[in-house]
Amino acid sequence: MDITVAISGGTDSLFALLSLREAGHRVTALHARFLPAPESGDPVPAMETLCASLGVPFVVADLSADFRSSVMEPFALAHAQARTPNPCALCNRAMKFGRLLDIAMEHGDAFATGHYAALAEHPVYGPSLKAGADGGKDQSYFLALVPLERLRRCLFPLAEWKKDAIRAWLRSHGFEAPIPAESQEICFIPNDDHCAWLEQKRAEGLPLPGPGPVILAGAEPLPEKPKKERRGRKGGKEEAPALPPCSVPGRLIAEHRGLWQYTEGQRRGLRIPWSEPIYVLRRELASNTLVVGPKHLLSVESCTARELNLMVPPELWPSELFVRVRYHQAPAPASAAIHEDAEGLRMDIRFRSPQQPPAPGQTAAVYDAEGFVLAGGILA
Repeated sequence: MDITVAISGGTDSLFALLSLREAGHRVTALHARFLPAPESGDPVPAMETLCASLGVPFVVADLSADFRSSVMEPFALAHAQARTPNPCALCNRAMKFGRLLDIAMEHGDAFATGHYAALAEHPVYGPSLKAGADGGKDQSYFLALVPLERLRRCLFPLAEWKKDAIRAWLRSHGFEAPIPAESQEICFIPNDDHCAWLEQKRAEGLPLPGPGPVILAGAEPLPEKPKKERRGRKGGKEEAPALPPCSVPGRLIAEHRGLWQYTEGQRRGLRIPWSEPIYVLRRELASNTLVVGPKHLLSVESCTARELNLMVPPELWPSELFVRVRYHQAPAPASAAIHEDAEGLRMDIRFRSPQQPPAPGQTAAVYDAEGFVLAGGILA
């Protein structure tokens, strides 16, 4: 089979390329430039040299303009709307299994990547996305927004492998990845400082909301002080545009620095002194309010997702479901129901036990008990 393999320069994609080649497939290495070439440390020359030594065709696709418009700009705009976007999930949908897959199919019959995930046959669903064998590395959550018809054109050589075994295999075959170290950061955010990156975007015109009230949920409000009349330069009254009041009752205790600098469930870095630990319960964009509270108010039992990607028709879903609303979380037992309203399809999720508050903008992925992905969506 002629297989195009996405290679980044890292260990996982190198293993995907080499293992498929060893299995007898004709492989082409495809590297996507999602960002402009760096001034130093560019992995492309080393990948080109490696592929030449193997007799493997090497193709570089410059997708930086598409990446900027499909991933970076939506990431910035979501923060301006007090949401916490998942750039990896957006990139997989729009770029790796979008534009890059289209290019890959020009060079082969299938597309392979170094994702820790599987495409497995199910007796009811047919070929479907499934969690990878390495539970600590499984990336099926990040693939839950990719249409299944696209994933069915793909191969996942790492499906049954664990990271240590992959490293051992490469050593035993005498190979080292051009980029041996793993990056846990957002690739386009320098030093993983997204606040500094967003500040730069603000300087370029991104409409990030400014400071506003911090409300302690459940606390009795303090009596209001008489408001002093403000006067303009000509002696007339000057009033700032009024925002609607916060929908959550509570006490005003501080001023936040901008809703985009916080996320639901956050405890550290709030810079709000209080007599007990407090957490971000929600961000309310309409009133520009940050709602915080003690730990006993943190848990939620339900949430809603939109922009749904239904991988398996809901009528085929089993009665026992599991939902994952953040990457560093085991799928939790839940129910999920699909409804249609004026805004389109939505998925109402109800957990069997209380969970940390999901962050709007993150991905919700629905699994069955065997680890097959049934649906994905973006938390509203």
